[in-house]
Parts: sequence; structure tokens; C-alpha cells
Amino acid sequence: MLDRFLGMEVFARVAALGGISAAARSLRMSPTMATKYLAALEERLGVKLLHRTTRRLTLTEAGRRFLDGAERILAEVEEVEAAASAERVELRGNLRVNAPVSFGTRQIAPLMAGFAEQYPHLRVELGLNDRVIDLTEEGWDLAIRVSQRDNRGLSARLLAPCNLALCAAPAYLARRGAPRTVADLADHECLGYTLSPTLGAREWWFGTKGDIRTAISGSLIASNGDALMEGAVAGLGIIYQPTFIVGDALRDGRLVALTLDHPVRVISGVMALYPERRQTAKVAAFVNFLMAAYGTASGALPPWDRELPVAD
Repeated sequence: MLDRFLGMEVFARVAALGGISAAARSLRMSPTMATKYLAALEERLGVKLLHRTTRRLTLTEAGRRFLDGAERILAEVEEVEAAASAERVELRGNLRVNAPVSFGTRQIAPLMAGFAEQYPHLRVELGLNDRVIDLTEEGWDLAIRVSQRDNRGLSARLLAPCNLALCAAPAYLARRGAPRTVADLADHECLGYTLSPTLGAREWWFGTKGDIRTAISGSLIASNGDALMEGAVAGLGIIYQPTFIVGDALRDGRLVALTLDHPVRVISGVMALYPERRQTAKVAAFVNFLMAAYGTASGALPPWDRELPVAD
């Protein structure tokens, strides 16, 4: 008799990833074996859990009901295993983490060697993109986001504060002068970020509540903060970006932080998001690891905010 618990895990992964082949890869088994687990599960329950066509798999009504219970049981089993460990559970399997491109590249990827040392049997899949994702439909265990978007249906933990900085290269400031007020930005090259209203391609928001807004324009807009930073370092214009992107350039003098007559916008911070009631042991381990690395628990500044020069 095939393992009932593993059959439940195969079914939950098929539902999350939308296909048997993808689920089998994530569990490191063959598609044939995954199909056998699904067939055995349906035979034991006496109901069809999935509608199968040549193009896709969809859940039946019975499948949706079973999935709710299966996900809860799988999460509880991981939590029980974690609680039974004296110091830490020996985590195994896969953890799928989605993060923004710049933050993931700069502030998560360099930490993965340390995480692998602590949890050598846990494989992390780090997906990097800046679009809004559906964790459940796309099969992600955890999303890292720098956002104040509506996150209903998700639990959230603050990983670190996220501060913004207005800055430009010394060469640009020597050529064009430094703005002193928000209104002055109308006379400057401003490099906008297309995926954010706060730091957007047509408008920037200032004031702690974002209630001071000004139209901006410039010769470059982009959907990635690192691309904008490279343009700013080259003297192309002023950028308005998180310090986790521009911190190194501010510290080494490639960029200079600017102070206007209104403060920069305050945003919610770097958040870890996961489905409600689904903080598994793997998710908890990863979140706690990042919080320790960023100094959140001790109240320290995150690494990207340490030793920043005072703005002009």
C-alpha cells in the first residue's frame, strides 16, 4: 500500500503547481510514481479529486474540499515535527521563495550559503520577479515584498525596515545643481520606477504619509531599481529608491543623498508573506534566519542602512 501521507503531499503539490510533472519534480520523484500516488488516493477515497484534460488539471468540488484539509494536516505535521526537536528540526525537501529582483539579488542571495550550512537538507528555490504573484496558485511557500499593497488572505511578518533616499551623482549635481524643494524637481532629470506609484515614472510622493506629490520627468524610466541606479551613477539624473539598492553607492560616494523641504515617503518595510495558518517549519526557519541576519529581533539597523552618510 502506497504511503497515505505522501499521497496527500503529492496531491497538494499537484494542486499548487497545476501539473503532475511539476509536482513530481518538486518532490524528486518520477511523474509515473506521482500518478500512482494520485490514483491510489482517489481509489481509497472513492471520489475523483482532479479533472484531467490534455492541457490542464483542475480540482473537482471534492478535490477542493480535500485540499483544504490536506494543506492543514501537512502544515500541522511540520509544526509537530519542529516542536518535537530540542533545538531545531532537521528540515528536508524544497522551499519556494519569491522575492523582488533587486532585493533578492542584493539582500537574500548572498545569505544562502549561511542558510544552507544551517539546513543542509533543505533546498531553496529563489524566484526573482517584481510582479504581483498569487502564492497559492503559483505554488510559492513564501513571498518577500517591499509593499503596502492589500495582502488580505496572507499572514505577514516584518523582516526589516525599508527607507527611501533621493540621490544623484556628484557629476550631475555639479552640472545641474542640487534641488532644495520638492517643487525644484520639475526642473531636473528624474529617473522614475514604472512599477510603483510612490516612486513612479510620472509622479513622486513625499511626506511621511505620501501627501506631498509632484510631477516628474526624465530621459530614463525602468521597471528595475538597479537599472535606475546605474543611470544615476553615470550622471543621467536623480533617483528615488530604497536604501537597500543605493546604500553601497551612497557609502562609497558614487551617489549623494539629497534633502528637500519635505521628508521622503515612509513605507511599510520588507515583509514576509505566506498563506494564513500556513507558517510551516520551513517557512518559519527561513523567516527567522532573515530576521537574524537583518538585525530585526535586536532592533539593529539592517546592513544596507548602516554607516550611511548624512544627506546634503
